[in-house]
Amino acid sequence: MIKFLDLQKVNAQYTQELKQVASKVIDSGWYLLGEQLQRFEKQYSQYVGSKYTIGVANGLDALILIIRGYKELGVFKEGDEILVPSNTYIASILAISANGLVPILVEPELESYNIDPDLIEAHVNERTVAILPVHLYGQLCDMERINSIASKYSLKVIEDCAQAHGGIYKNGLKAGNLADAGGHSFYPGKNLGALADGGAITTSNEELYKTLIALRNYGSHIKYQNIYKGMNSRLDEMNAAFLSVKLQHLDVIIQKRRIIAQRYLHEIRNQKIALPHVQNTEAHVWHLFVIRTDEREKLQKHLADCGVQTLIHYPIPPHRQDAYVELSGLSFPISEKIHAEVLSLPISEVMTLDEVSSVIQAVNSYN
Repeated sequence: MIKFLDLQKVNAQYTQELKQVASKVIDSGWYLLGEQLQRFEKQYSQYVGSKYTIGVANGLDALILIIRGYKELGVFKEGDEILVPSNTYIASILAISANGLVPILVEPELESYNIDPDLIEAHVNERTVAILPVHLYGQLCDMERINSIASKYSLKVIEDCAQAHGGIYKNGLKAGNLADAGGHSFYPGKNLGALADGGAITTSNEELYKTLIALRNYGSHIKYQNIYKGMNSRLDEMNAAFLSVKLQHLDVIIQKRRIIAQRYLHEIRNQKIALPHVQNTEAHVWHLFVIRTDEREKLQKHLADCGVQTLIHYPIPPHRQDAYVELSGLSFPISEKIHAEVLSLPISEVMTLDEVSSVIQAVNSYN
C-alpha cells in the first residue's frame, strides 16, 4: 500500500539531528520559553520575512490569539464580523467564534479553492473588521486584491498559513508576511511539521506582538503579573528544537513536492477527474494534491484496490456541521460541490519515483 503520508519515513530523514537536539533539550533542564524557542522564533521570522514570530501551542490557537490580540487593542469587539472562505477547514471559523466575533462565509473560486476576491466586497458592511484568507491546500490566495479591498475599507487581514509554509507570492514575499498577521500550524503532517501539535504567529506590528507575547503566557509579561486574561499556549522547547532542524530542509521539501505535483499534472489523463489549477508555481507548496470527481467513492475504492491510500479534505462544509447549526440554512453551492468531490492523492518528499508512477497509473486506469 502506498501510504497517503508516511510520517515515520518523513522524520527518519532527520533522525540523528532530532536525537541530538532532543538530548540537548533534556540535558538543559529548561522545557518552556527558553533558548530553543527564542532560536526558532528568530529563524522563522528570518525565513518568513516578518519582524516577529510568536510560538504557540497549535495553529488554531495562533488564529484565536491574533483575533484576541486585536480585541485587547480595541481594534475588534464582540459582534464584529470577519470574512472567511466557506470551504475552509473549520479551525479558521472556530477562531472567529471563540472570540465572540461573527464568521461571514464567502464562496471560493472553483479553480483555486481559495476565497473569491470578486465576492468579498459584497459582504463588507459597517460591522466588518477583517478578512481571513486561507491558503488552502498550499496555494496562496490573491493577496494583492484582498489587501487592496482591505485598505479601501480599513480592514485587517489575517492569513491562515496552516498549509502554506514557504509559499512565495509574486512580489517575493512569503506566506505569513503578506498581511497584518499570519497564523501557522506545525501539526505533524504539515510540510513543516513538529512531532506533536505546534503553531506560530508572524507579524511586523510591534504593538500586536507585545500583546500576543503576554496573551500566550497567561496574560503575563512578568511572572505572576497578569495584565490580560490570557491563555496557556506555548510552543515547547523540544518541538521548537525539532522545528529548527526541519526548517533548514523546508525549501528542499517543497521542491520535491513540486516535482511530484508536476508529474501528476502532466501525466494524469482521465476525463472523469478535475486536476488542480495552479496560478503561480512558487505560490503553491503542495501540502495537498487535491483532485475532484463526481464519482469520489468509486474512485477512492478503485485506488485502494490498486494499493493507493487517499484522504478527503474535507467531506463536510462548515455550514453543514452540527457545531454551526445557525448557518445550516445558508447555501454555498461552490463549496458544497468542492466538499462533495475532492479527493487528496499521496504527495510527500519521501515518495519514490515508482510510487508516483503507480499513483498515476492507478488514477488513469479508473473508468
